[in-house]
Amino acid sequence: MIEIGLTGGIGSGKSTVADMLVERGAVLIDADRIVRELQEPGAPVFEAMVERWGNAIVADDGSLDRAAVARIVFADEDELKAINDIVHPAVGEAMQSRRDELKETDAIVVFDIPLLVKPDGDPVEDRYSHLQGIIVVDVHAELAVERLVTFRGFDADDARGRIANQASREARCAVADVVIDNSGDLDSLGPQVDAAWEWAQSLA
Repeated sequence: MIEIGLTGGIGSGKSTVADMLVERGAVLIDADRIVRELQEPGAPVFEAMVERWGNAIVADDGSLDRAAVARIVFADEDELKAINDIVHPAVGEAMQSRRDELKETDAIVVFDIPLLVKPDGDPVEDRYSHLQGIIVVDVHAELAVERLVTFRGFDADDARGRIANQASREARCAVADVVIDNSGDLDSLGPQVDAAWEWAQSLA
């Protein structure tokens, strides 16, 4: 098994790159998608969050109101730490379980990990100690804001606030083996993903 880390800031297009790598043969373990599974109604992470923040974070249909959670945690460092303490251990356990299922194979496994680098710029070493390489999807912050507003319905100030709460572009790129510049269109992205895939295959 070859293990590759994939990271990038919100609005960078990291998920698009992840899907393109899957099209080329990679097996994807996606931290964000695992979080969504763990936050389904009735799941332990969902219950722990509701226990802390109450029905203010529950939508009318009983699902998690992600916008309400964001308003709470991104405005308060203590609340951000609280949600990280609830979510991160469960995500780590789930990712490890999926990794164990693949470890005896010859798969190229891409771990999509948004928080591979801490907001203060320090790498989260326990999240990449097993990785043989790291791909970073990079884009200018204002272009990320534009995409978040246009395609995901974010308020521009909210988008900038989320970006400010993440690691800087420079900190992410500092840990990269491959940097993919996603400031262009899909036509310019494809060849870069092809090159990244060739690099990943070479690690065998």
